[in-house]
Amino acid sequence: MDLTKKLSPDSIQQIIQQEEIPLRSKTFSLNTVTEIFRYGAIIGYTGEHHDQIGRGMDWARHLIDKAEETNLSFPSGTVILADQMVQSKGRFKRPWHAPRGGLWLTLVLANTLLPESQLLVPMAAGIACCETLRSTGIKAYLKWVNDVLVNGKKISGILTETYRSPRFKEEYILLGIGINVNNNVFPAELSSQATSMKSCLNRESSLPEVTARLLAKLRWNIGLLYHEEARHLEIHGGIGKNSETLTENMNQDKHLLLESYKSLSDIFDRRVLFGFNVQENPQFEAKVIGLDNSGGLILELEDTSRIVQHSGEIIYLD
Repeated sequence: MDLTKKLSPDSIQQIIQQEEIPLRSKTFSLNTVTEIFRYGAIIGYTGEHHDQIGRGMDWARHLIDKAEETNLSFPSGTVILADQMVQSKGRFKRPWHAPRGGLWLTLVLANTLLPESQLLVPMAAGIACCETLRSTGIKAYLKWVNDVLVNGKKISGILTETYRSPRFKEEYILLGIGINVNNNVFPAELSSQATSMKSCLNRESSLPEVTARLLAKLRWNIGLLYHEEARHLEIHGGIGKNSETLTENMNQDKHLLLESYKSLSDIFDRRVLFGFNVQENPQFEAKVIGLDNSGGLILELEDTSRIVQHSGEIIYLD
């Protein structure tokens, strides 16, 4: 089903013109803002909408395989929307509750990023979700890596997988994104841990509007990731030192996407329980000190030694 049956192609651009460009121009020059949105323009340019599918990641793999069977490359930035997903799974095959009323989206990106940048893709998606919620007045915060919480309850989550196509051997990044919008009834095991926009705002929200706003935020944050890769290559690769982007109140050793992430997170200086599958196999307690330049979590142990973790999960202890 065509994405345009669910979402007007002009609605994303309207939000970018009326909201995003004025907002981002407070920090960046108009030329840089335009450049970043140009990097992210592929997001949502093509896509599908379904009344119901099993699992978005599986459908994305099917579409990639189908395109290659006809000697076509699959378009990067494709978005798959579903009103309901009935076989969704999160990390470690945990059930992903995706009923009608929520925003359930799968984003497919051809992986053209350097390994260092690829690590930050989930964070870019998390920032986009958090910014989308904050734009509605909801005080949301990022929990490492990319859960979004409101008053300690999960309102949005992201799952990242990679897929190498069988014929052309292209690598794709698959992002499963979920936001609880108008769905405010949860299974018993999730009722104390989850919330929704409807519960926070005491009203229903327009799903097409929230979706368009999310896609606009994804265009910015994915675009910023590509922009930062190019900027850091220019700085450290000796391509040239005269770009306007190098003089816009930025520390050359800082990654602007990570700086944005830090500003939206309340993880720092908190005691946490860490584990790669923390619900079933917690490993140790630590204090969150910060993030390194690759998005790794810097943890201080009881003996004051520090370690960096690039994958895993945390549970707040305070």
